[in-house]
Amino acid sequence: MPYTVFVDDNAHYMDESERYKLGEYETATVAVAAARRLVDDDLASLYTPGMSADDLYRHYTAFGVDPFVVPADDDSAFSAWAYARTRCDEICQQTPQSD
Repeated sequence: MPYTVFVDDNAHYMDESERYKLGEYETATVAVAAARRLVDDDLASLYTPGMSADDLYRHYTAFGVDPFVVPADDDSAFSAWAYARTRCDEICQQTPQSD
């Protein structure tokens, strides 16, 4: 299969021994979708009610997963951190903030 999603651990930055293979996919679209699902699941587990988007993003970049697609080409370009930034904003806007 031409596209493989690998996952690094933000809590173990640059430690390849913490890397694992999520799966192999026939198309870039399916590989990127798998990577997005993983980030979404991780953000859901890190989120607590009332958390700001900035706090959620900081938790994600410190402790979350960092999936990436190999080979990286125009069709499979994916930045977990950029995707997470957008999703943090969406997640925290959907949930009423406590005062």
